[in-house]
This record gives sequence, C-alpha cells and structure tokens, in this order.
Amino acid sequence: MEMRKLMRAVSEWLSQGEDVVLATIIAGSGSTPRGAGARMAIINDGSFTGTIGGGAVEYKAQQIAMEALKSKTSRIKSFILSPNDKEGLGMVCGGNVTVYIQYISASDKEVQSLFTLGANLFGENADSWLITDITDESKWHMNIYTPSAKSESYLHNTLQKSGLFTNSSVLMEVSGRRYYAEPLTRAGKVYIFGGGHVSQELVPLLSHLGFSCVVFDNLQAFACKELFPAADEIIVGDFDNISASIDISRNDYVVIMTRGHSFDFAVQAQAMRRNPYYIGVIGSKTKIAKISQMLLEQGFSQEELDSIYTPIGINIKADTPAEIAVSIAAELIMIRAQKRITSP
Repeated sequence: MEMRKLMRAVSEWLSQGEDVVLATIIAGSGSTPRGAGARMAIINDGSFTGTIGGGAVEYKAQQIAMEALKSKTSRIKSFILSPNDKEGLGMVCGGNVTVYIQYISASDKEVQSLFTLGANLFGENADSWLITDITDESKWHMNIYTPSAKSESYLHNTLQKSGLFTNSSVLMEVSGRRYYAEPLTRAGKVYIFGGGHVSQELVPLLSHLGFSCVVFDNLQAFACKELFPAADEIIVGDFDNISASIDISRNDYVVIMTRGHSFDFAVQAQAMRRNPYYIGVIGSKTKIAKISQMLLEQGFSQEELDSIYTPIGINIKADTPAEIAVSIAAELIMIRAQKRITSP
C-alpha cells in the first residue's frame, strides 16, 4: 500500500507541474529504523508521502530534499545513527544508512510516464520491479521490468538473467553498471472464502498491507461492497463449484473460513487441486481432524494435508475477530516474504 500510494502521489505531482525529490534508503548496516527500499517523496511546499523511518534521519533527509529541489540536483547522503559520533544525528540505533536524494523534474515526461505505469501496475496480477541505474550519482535512470514481458532489449534480457529479480531490494553490478532493484508489485491474489466477521476485519488490513483481496461467498448478504469496501473484487458464487467464478493460480493465497464444515471441506478440496502458494483454514482441532480425514478419504495424501496452514494464523492467543485477522495477516506477511518468484 505504501509504494502504491507513493507511485500515485508522484505521478499526480509531476502531472501537475510539481518537481519532486525521492529520498530512498539504498543501503544500511546495524540497527536502523527502516531498511533498503524505504522511500519518501517531497515537493516544494513541504508536502510528502512515504517514510524512511521517521525521526532525525527523515527530518534531515527532508531538509536536504528541499535544498535539492532548489538546486535541481541529486546527491547521496550517509547518516551515522550513533549518540556518540560528532558527525551523527544523536540517535541510539547504532547503525548507518545511505540515502539517495533524487531530483525529478516535472518536465521529464519519461519519468512521469514511468510513475503512471507503476501506479497502474498495482491493479494488475503480475510481478514487477523498479530498477534504477545508479552508476552516475548525479543522474539516475529508472525503469520498470516484468519477467513476463516480451522484449528484445539486450539490457532487459541481461537484467532478467542477473539475479536482480528477487523478493528483496538488491544492489548489484551488471555489465559494468550498478543497479538498485526493488520489488514493486507481486503476483498473487488473496481469495477469502466466507464473508463473516473475521473476513470483514481481515480485508481492510490486508488491503493496507498491499494484498489484492477477492471475497467469495454464496450469499449476497455476506458478499457486498458495504461490508468490503476495500476488496478488489466481490463474488457471489457456489462453494461447491468455485472454478465457475474464479481461476486460482499457483501464485495465489487461499483463506478458508466459511459458515460451515461442509463448505470449508468443499472449498479446501477444490483449492488443493489448484495448488496455490498458500492455503489457510480456520477452525478448531476437532474440526481440522474431521475435515482432514474426509480429505484423506478423497485421495489426498498426508503430505498434502501437512502443507495446509491450519489452524490459520500465527499463534498470538487471538480471540476476537479483529485479533484473529491480525494473526492471519501476520502469517500472510511471513509467507509473502518467503514467496518464490513464479509466473502466473
């Protein structure tokens, strides 16, 4: 959500004729408020979006950004987060961060188009990366790459083979040039079966965390925009025939918490045959044991059942629907961080 908001804000500012400075953490060591890839954008009136960790680092970066807007130049700045270093910021973190202060002119239509593309990609179900050539400190060149894109470009093909496309920020030299890469969008939707109380708490939380959510229920009363304004899609369908309404891919996440054991069993059996990246099922140990036995009788192996996350969510002693939603969201954050790069 943070990167989506930043992309949209920068795109709008540039289209309105506002010059922008991007402050990006490109390296860090020790204990720091935010790691590589954290970004914020600032314009001339002091308005900003995003964060590189708050506190003294962010305040100082904003000051440098305002200077960069006046001079129309870019620069790299390192910060020492130590209370004892006379060159430091008086922070107790004990680490160091390197921030690139990147000036972007509103007259640069190529960059404006890039940020518009980036903002629009958040509506797509695809992997993409923001790649920045940082060889020349005074002039960085940014681009967006998708592994599935068909391109005859030598640079595009070289970067695909380089190892830049990972699930984390990467600083790497390729063919004599230095590139900084960070994931922009991730393929994979979260299909949430059942529109009950936990789902109603979970969807806005996952949406804020950058997940694309699809809510599926067999009753209109539990699958409507009034209950799920943050959902990307809401489907009223048949729990016994979910493929009539959706096509689950291996990049997707499946969260099962319908109103009954029979519905949960039907959805889980169908989902397991689609082999999504994650399946999580809510329920007690008794319910889990009963459904697992039914699935074994259907021909699923114990190994397949062991890959299911059930009871769903990280064990934080959650009790209320909101707390259970937090536990599920935490688990999905962890799973997404571990996710392999695959094509839809």
